[in-house]
Amino acid sequence: MEINVTSANFESVVLKSELPVLIDFWAEWCPPCRLLSPVVEEVAEERDDIQVCKVNADENQELCMQFGVSSIPALFLLKGGKVVDSTVGYRDKNALLSWIDSVI
Repeated sequence: MEINVTSANFESVVLKSELPVLIDFWAEWCPPCRLLSPVVEEVAEERDDIQVCKVNADENQELCMQFGVSSIPALFLLKGGKVVDSTVGYRDKNALLSWIDSVI
């Protein structure tokens, strides 16, 4: 299950997560984001060993600045509240899963 993250719930959802966290920074106007969204949703449904979160970049500029997001879609993997890796752009499901597995 995906969780929509905002500045208000970031600490409780992301920083205090017992599981590694995948954050997808996206925007409605972004074509690659719209392509990636169903891939991220599938990963969220299939994997119970990670917490999958989505951040609307337009509505959460503070989080974008905190993570240094300059292009979207931007994906970040966190463990223990710390960023361990990130990537920008569309990835198909196999590539996304391979990336997650190589990091966590």
